[in-house]
Amino acid sequence: MDNDMIRQKAVDTLKLESEAVAKLVSNVNDEFVKVVRCILDCSARVIVTGMGKSGHIARKMAATFASTGTPSFFLHPAEAFHGDLGMVTEKDIVIAISNSGESAETIKILPIIRRIGATIVAMTGGMQSQLAQAADYVIDIGHEKEACPLNLAPTTSTTCTLAMGDALAVAVMSARNFTKQDFAVFHPGGALGRRLLLKVENVMHTDEENPVIAAEQTVKDALFVMTEKGLGAVSVVDADGKFVGLLTDGIVRRALAKDYNFLDKTVGSIMFAEPLTIAKNKMATEALSVMEKHKPRPVTVLPVLEDGKPIGMVHLTDLLKQGVV
Repeated sequence: MDNDMIRQKAVDTLKLESEAVAKLVSNVNDEFVKVVRCILDCSARVIVTGMGKSGHIARKMAATFASTGTPSFFLHPAEAFHGDLGMVTEKDIVIAISNSGESAETIKILPIIRRIGATIVAMTGGMQSQLAQAADYVIDIGHEKEACPLNLAPTTSTTCTLAMGDALAVAVMSARNFTKQDFAVFHPGGALGRRLLLKVENVMHTDEENPVIAAEQTVKDALFVMTEKGLGAVSVVDADGKFVGLLTDGIVRRALAKDYNFLDKTVGSIMFAEPLTIAKNKMATEALSVMEKHKPRPVTVLPVLEDGKPIGMVHLTDLLKQGVV
Protein backbone atom coordinates (compact mmCIF):
# COMPACT_ATOMS: atom_id res chain seq x y z
CA MET A 1 0.00 0.00 0.00
CA ASP A 2 1.45 3.38 -1.02
CA ASN A 3 1.41 6.55 1.09
CA ASP A 4 -1.63 8.01 -0.64
CA MET A 5 -3.64 4.89 0.09
CA ILE A 6 -2.60 4.99 3.75
CA ARG A 7 -3.72 8.60 4.07
CA GLN A 8 -6.98 7.86 2.27
CA LYS A 9 -7.83 4.98 4.63
CA ALA A 10 -7.25 7.25 7.61
CA VAL A 11 -9.39 10.03 6.11
CA ASP A 12 -12.18 7.57 5.26
CA THR A 13 -12.17 6.32 8.85
CA LEU A 14 -12.43 9.82 10.30
CA LYS A 15 -15.20 10.77 7.89
CA LEU A 16 -17.17 7.60 8.57
CA GLU A 17 -16.91 7.95 12.34
CA SER A 18 -17.63 11.69 12.38
CA GLU A 19 -20.71 11.17 10.21
CA ALA A 20 -21.91 8.40 12.51
CA VAL A 21 -21.50 10.65 15.56
CA ALA A 22 -23.36 13.47 13.82
CA LYS A 23 -26.31 11.15 13.19
CA LEU A 24 -26.57 10.49 16.93
CA VAL A 25 -28.06 13.97 17.34
CA SER A 26 -31.46 12.56 16.38
CA ASN A 27 -31.14 10.04 19.23
CA VAL A 28 -30.97 12.81 21.83
CA ASN A 29 -34.70 12.47 22.35
CA ASP A 30 -37.22 12.40 25.20
CA GLU A 31 -35.79 9.07 26.39
CA PHE A 32 -32.34 10.67 26.66
CA VAL A 33 -33.79 13.53 28.72
CA LYS A 34 -35.50 11.01 31.02
CA VAL A 35 -32.14 9.34 31.65
CA VAL A 36 -30.58 12.70 32.52
CA ARG A 37 -33.45 13.44 34.93
CA CYS A 38 -33.08 9.99 36.45
CA ILE A 39 -29.38 10.57 37.11
CA LEU A 40 -30.07 13.99 38.60
CA ASP A 41 -32.63 12.47 40.96
CA CYS A 42 -30.37 9.56 41.92
CA SER A 43 -29.31 9.65 45.58
CA ALA A 44 -26.75 6.87 45.14
CA ARG A 45 -24.23 6.02 42.38
CA VAL A 46 -24.17 5.65 38.62
CA ILE A 47 -22.58 2.28 37.89
CA VAL A 48 -21.37 1.71 34.34
CA THR A 49 -20.79 -1.80 33.02
CA GLY A 50 -19.79 -3.39 29.74
CA MET A 51 -17.65 -6.19 28.34
CA GLY A 52 -14.65 -5.99 26.01
CA LYS A 53 -14.33 -2.72 24.12
CA SER A 54 -17.63 -1.59 25.63
CA GLY A 55 -15.99 -2.13 29.00
CA HIS A 56 -13.17 0.26 28.11
CA ILE A 57 -15.73 2.90 27.16
CA ALA A 58 -17.66 2.16 30.35
CA ARG A 59 -14.55 2.83 32.44
CA LYS A 60 -14.08 6.17 30.74
CA MET A 61 -17.73 7.10 31.21
CA ALA A 62 -17.60 6.28 34.90
CA ALA A 63 -14.45 8.38 35.29
CA THR A 64 -16.08 11.31 33.48
CA PHE A 65 -19.19 11.13 35.66
CA ALA A 66 -17.11 10.91 38.84
CA SER A 67 -14.93 13.88 37.92
CA THR A 68 -17.91 16.07 37.05
CA GLY A 69 -19.95 15.68 40.20
CA THR A 70 -21.79 12.38 39.78
CA PRO A 71 -20.59 9.53 42.06
CA SER A 72 -19.80 6.69 39.67
CA PHE A 73 -17.66 3.59 39.17
CA PHE A 74 -17.08 0.82 36.65
CA LEU A 75 -18.38 -2.68 37.29
CA HIS A 76 -16.87 -5.55 35.30
CA PRO A 77 -19.72 -7.91 34.25
CA ALA A 78 -17.70 -11.09 34.81
CA GLU A 79 -16.50 -9.95 38.24
CA ALA A 80 -20.03 -8.83 39.04
CA PHE A 81 -21.32 -12.35 38.46
CA HIS A 82 -18.75 -13.65 40.95
CA GLY A 83 -19.51 -11.38 43.88
CA ASP A 84 -19.12 -7.78 42.86
CA LEU A 85 -22.87 -7.40 42.40
CA GLY A 86 -22.79 -6.85 46.16
CA MET A 87 -21.68 -3.30 45.34
CA VAL A 88 -25.02 -2.57 43.66
CA THR A 89 -27.90 -1.16 45.72
CA GLU A 90 -31.53 -0.53 44.92
CA LYS A 91 -30.91 3.22 44.75
CA ASP A 92 -28.19 2.94 42.11
CA ILE A 93 -28.47 3.43 38.37
CA VAL A 94 -26.70 0.83 36.24
CA ILE A 95 -25.77 1.89 32.71
CA ALA A 96 -25.14 -1.28 30.71
CA ILE A 97 -23.28 -0.89 27.41
CA SER A 98 -23.35 -3.36 24.55
CA ASN A 99 -23.38 -2.43 20.89
CA SER A 100 -25.25 -5.57 19.92
CA GLY A 101 -27.23 -5.72 23.13
CA GLU A 102 -26.48 -9.43 23.32
CA SER A 103 -23.13 -9.60 25.17
CA ALA A 104 -23.52 -12.75 27.27
CA GLU A 105 -21.65 -11.53 30.36
CA THR A 106 -23.66 -8.30 30.47
CA ILE A 107 -27.01 -9.98 29.82
CA LYS A 108 -26.32 -12.55 32.54
CA ILE A 109 -26.19 -9.98 35.37
CA LEU A 110 -29.34 -8.07 34.39
CA PRO A 111 -31.84 -10.33 36.24
CA ILE A 112 -29.86 -9.97 39.47
CA ILE A 113 -29.64 -6.19 39.06
CA ARG A 114 -33.40 -6.18 38.48
CA ARG A 115 -33.90 -8.26 41.63
CA ILE A 116 -31.75 -5.83 43.63
CA GLY A 117 -33.99 -3.01 42.45
CA ALA A 118 -31.48 -0.74 40.69
CA THR A 119 -32.58 1.24 37.63
CA ILE A 120 -31.18 -0.13 34.37
CA VAL A 121 -30.20 2.12 31.47
CA ALA A 122 -29.16 0.40 28.23
CA MET A 123 -26.78 1.98 25.74
CA THR A 124 -27.03 -0.19 22.66
CA GLY A 125 -27.43 -0.24 18.92
CA GLY A 126 -29.72 -3.26 19.18
CA MET A 127 -33.06 -1.70 20.00
CA GLN A 128 -34.78 -5.11 19.97
CA SER A 129 -32.00 -6.88 21.84
CA GLN A 130 -32.20 -8.62 25.20
CA LEU A 131 -30.44 -5.68 26.82
CA ALA A 132 -32.92 -3.15 25.44
CA GLN A 133 -35.88 -5.27 26.51
CA ALA A 134 -34.52 -5.67 30.05
CA ALA A 135 -33.81 -1.97 30.60
CA ASP A 136 -35.93 0.78 32.12
CA TYR A 137 -34.49 3.27 29.65
CA VAL A 138 -32.69 2.81 26.33
CA ILE A 139 -30.26 5.18 24.62
CA ASP A 140 -29.77 4.34 20.96
CA ILE A 141 -26.09 4.32 19.86
CA GLY A 142 -26.78 2.57 16.57
CA HIS A 143 -24.61 3.11 13.49
CA GLU A 144 -24.50 1.79 9.94
CA LYS A 145 -21.13 0.07 9.86
CA GLU A 146 -17.74 -0.15 11.55
CA ALA A 147 -14.79 1.77 10.14
CA CYS A 148 -12.90 -1.51 10.21
CA PRO A 149 -12.65 -2.73 6.57
CA LEU A 150 -13.83 -6.15 7.75
CA ASN A 151 -16.75 -4.52 9.59
CA LEU A 152 -15.68 -6.51 12.64
CA ALA A 153 -13.38 -4.58 14.99
CA PRO A 154 -15.29 -2.13 17.22
CA THR A 155 -14.38 1.26 15.75
CA THR A 156 -17.37 3.37 14.77
CA SER A 157 -19.44 1.70 17.48
CA THR A 158 -17.01 2.58 20.28
CA THR A 159 -16.67 6.14 18.99
CA CYS A 160 -20.44 6.57 18.98
CA THR A 161 -20.73 5.10 22.47
CA LEU A 162 -17.99 7.36 23.80
CA ALA A 163 -19.58 10.43 22.22
CA MET A 164 -23.03 9.62 23.58
CA GLY A 165 -21.54 8.97 27.00
CA ASP A 166 -19.89 12.38 26.92
CA ALA A 167 -23.17 13.94 25.82
CA LEU A 168 -24.90 12.34 28.78
CA ALA A 169 -22.25 13.43 31.29
CA VAL A 170 -22.11 16.99 29.97
CA ALA A 171 -25.91 17.31 30.03
CA VAL A 172 -25.94 16.13 33.65
CA MET A 173 -23.12 18.41 34.79
CA SER A 174 -24.72 21.37 33.04
CA ALA A 175 -28.03 20.67 34.76
CA ARG A 176 -26.18 20.57 38.09
CA ASN A 177 -24.57 23.97 37.33
CA PHE A 178 -21.20 22.30 37.88
CA THR A 179 -18.53 25.04 38.03
CA LYS A 180 -14.78 25.32 37.53
CA GLN A 181 -14.44 25.52 41.29
CA ASP A 182 -16.39 22.25 41.66
CA PHE A 183 -14.16 20.65 39.03
CA ALA A 184 -11.05 21.79 40.88
CA VAL A 185 -12.23 20.06 44.06
CA PHE A 186 -12.15 16.73 42.23
CA HIS A 187 -8.83 17.55 40.50
CA PRO A 188 -6.63 19.05 43.23
CA GLY A 189 -3.47 17.65 41.68
CA GLY A 190 -4.05 19.13 38.24
CA ALA A 191 -3.13 22.57 36.93
CA LEU A 192 -6.72 23.76 37.22
CA GLY A 193 -6.95 22.55 40.79
CA ARG A 194 -3.81 24.40 41.76
CA ARG A 195 -5.03 27.51 40.00
CA LEU A 196 -8.44 27.51 41.65
CA LEU A 197 -7.70 26.06 45.09
CA LEU A 198 -4.20 27.12 46.12
CA LYS A 199 -4.15 30.18 48.36
CA VAL A 200 -1.34 32.46 49.50
CA GLU A 201 -1.43 30.89 52.97
CA ASN A 202 -0.62 27.51 51.39
CA VAL A 203 2.66 28.73 49.88
CA MET A 204 3.86 31.59 52.10
CA HIS A 205 6.82 31.42 54.48
CA THR A 206 5.68 31.83 58.09
CA ASP A 207 6.98 31.75 61.65
CA GLU A 208 10.75 31.12 61.69
CA GLU A 209 10.92 31.30 57.90
CA ASN A 210 9.29 34.73 57.80
CA PRO A 211 11.96 37.50 57.56
CA VAL A 212 11.05 40.44 59.81
CA ILE A 213 13.17 43.25 61.29
CA ALA A 214 12.52 46.38 63.33
CA ALA A 215 12.79 49.75 61.59
CA GLU A 216 15.35 51.05 64.10
CA GLN A 217 17.78 48.17 63.50
CA THR A 218 20.69 48.62 61.12
CA VAL A 219 20.96 47.66 57.48
CA LYS A 220 23.78 45.32 58.52
CA ASP A 221 21.33 43.50 60.83
CA ALA A 222 18.85 43.29 57.99
CA LEU A 223 21.45 41.72 55.71
CA PHE A 224 22.07 38.97 58.26
CA VAL A 225 18.32 38.25 58.45
CA MET A 226 17.98 38.39 54.68
CA THR A 227 20.86 35.93 54.25
CA GLU A 228 19.51 33.55 56.89
CA LYS A 229 15.97 33.40 55.50
CA GLY A 230 17.04 33.33 51.85
CA LEU A 231 14.11 35.25 50.39
CA GLY A 232 15.99 38.35 49.30
CA ALA A 233 13.85 40.68 51.41
CA VAL A 234 12.71 41.49 54.95
CA SER A 235 9.46 42.98 56.21
CA VAL A 236 10.06 46.07 58.37
CA VAL A 237 7.94 46.69 61.48
CA ASP A 238 7.54 49.46 64.06
CA ALA A 239 7.66 49.10 67.85
CA ASP A 240 4.11 47.67 67.84
CA GLY A 241 4.95 45.04 65.25
CA LYS A 242 2.98 46.84 62.53
CA PHE A 243 4.24 46.63 58.96
CA VAL A 244 5.85 49.89 57.83
CA GLY A 245 7.89 48.89 54.80
CA LEU A 246 10.07 46.42 52.91
CA LEU A 247 13.82 46.13 52.46
CA THR A 248 15.04 44.07 49.51
CA ASP A 249 18.46 43.02 48.34
CA GLY A 250 17.89 45.25 45.31
CA ILE A 251 17.52 48.31 47.54
CA VAL A 252 20.70 47.33 49.38
CA ARG A 253 22.67 46.94 46.12
CA ARG A 254 21.53 50.30 44.83
CA ALA A 255 22.45 51.95 48.13
CA LEU A 256 25.85 50.24 48.08
CA ALA A 257 26.57 51.72 44.67
CA LYS A 258 26.10 55.20 46.12
CA ASP A 259 27.47 54.93 49.67
CA TYR A 260 29.71 52.29 51.24
CA ASN A 261 28.99 53.64 54.72
CA PHE A 262 25.24 53.01 54.79
CA LEU A 263 25.38 49.64 56.60
CA ASP A 264 25.13 51.32 60.01
CA LYS A 265 22.10 53.35 58.99
CA THR A 266 18.66 52.31 60.21
CA VAL A 267 16.53 50.05 58.06
CA GLY A 268 13.77 52.62 58.23
CA SER A 269 15.96 55.20 56.50
CA ILE A 270 16.38 53.27 53.25
CA MET A 271 13.38 50.88 53.16
CA PHE A 272 10.56 51.13 50.62
CA ALA A 273 7.64 52.50 52.62
CA GLU A 274 4.81 51.59 50.22
CA PRO A 275 5.51 48.12 48.82
CA LEU A 276 2.96 45.75 47.37
CA THR A 277 1.41 43.39 49.94
CA ILE A 278 -1.22 40.67 49.92
CA ALA A 279 -3.59 38.90 52.33
CA LYS A 280 -3.24 35.20 53.17
CA ASN A 281 -6.75 34.34 51.93
CA LYS A 282 -6.05 35.56 48.40
CA MET A 283 -5.54 33.03 45.63
CA ALA A 284 -1.97 32.13 44.72
CA THR A 285 -2.73 33.08 41.13
CA GLU A 286 -3.62 36.59 42.28
CA ALA A 287 -0.27 36.87 44.06
CA LEU A 288 1.51 35.88 40.86
CA SER A 289 -0.52 38.39 38.87
CA VAL A 290 0.33 41.19 41.32
CA MET A 291 4.03 40.35 41.06
CA GLU A 292 4.08 40.20 37.26
CA LYS A 293 2.05 43.36 36.65
CA HIS A 294 4.11 45.61 38.90
CA LYS A 295 5.68 48.54 37.06
CA PRO A 296 8.32 49.44 36.03
CA ARG A 297 9.51 45.89 36.68
CA PRO A 298 7.99 42.73 38.24
CA VAL A 299 8.65 41.98 41.91
CA THR A 300 9.66 38.62 43.35
CA VAL A 301 8.34 38.87 46.93
CA LEU A 302 5.11 39.93 48.60
CA PRO A 303 4.75 40.48 52.36
CA VAL A 304 1.57 38.82 53.65
CA LEU A 305 -0.32 41.04 56.11
CA GLU A 306 -3.01 40.35 58.67
CA ASP A 307 -4.34 43.16 60.84
CA GLY A 308 -1.47 45.29 59.65
CA LYS A 309 1.22 42.85 60.76
CA PRO A 310 3.52 40.77 58.51
CA ILE A 311 2.57 37.14 59.12
CA GLY A 312 4.44 35.71 56.16
CA MET A 313 6.12 36.29 52.83
CA VAL A 314 5.50 34.67 49.46
CA HIS A 315 8.26 34.35 46.89
CA LEU A 316 7.88 33.99 43.14
CA THR A 317 9.82 30.72 43.09
CA ASP A 318 7.40 29.18 45.60
CA LEU A 319 4.50 29.90 43.26
CA LEU A 320 6.32 28.51 40.24
CA LYS A 321 7.28 25.34 42.13
CA GLN A 322 3.60 24.75 42.86
CA GLY A 323 2.77 25.04 39.17
CA VAL A 324 0.91 28.33 39.55
CA VAL A 325 0.82 30.01 36.15
